[in-house]
Amino acid sequence: MKIKIERVNSELMRQITKIIAEDVKDPRRGNAIISVTKVYTTPDLKYAKVYLSILADSPERRDEALYAVNRSKLFIKNMLKERVNMRLVPELNFILDDSVDYSIKIDGIINEIHKMQAGAKENR
Repeated sequence: MKIKIERVNSELMRQITKIIAEDVKDPRRGNAIISVTKVYTTPDLKYAKVYLSILADSPERRDEALYAVNRSKLFIKNMLKERVNMRLVPELNFILDDSVDYSIKIDGIINEIHKMQAGAKENR
């Protein structure tokens, strides 16, 4: 059963990415680059959490792009019905994936620590 869910997640991820890139024409999306990073479907295939990575000019633009995708939820689900051979297309829940922001923050902290250590060695 686990392999089936993983295949469903993979196919949903691929198709949702295509639909958002090619078919969602909401002007609030702006020029933000939206990609699907993960999809987690419940074992009964009724619900799916779709994690989105959104690269935009500002946090406000990123929020607007997420809002635009959420407003297009029903459209995306209907497009999935046409593209994916599933008896039941899951209810989609779009979530902002902030792991990239988190990794950039951690990288900055590590760089600061290295700078402080280098400065401490020079002062000895």
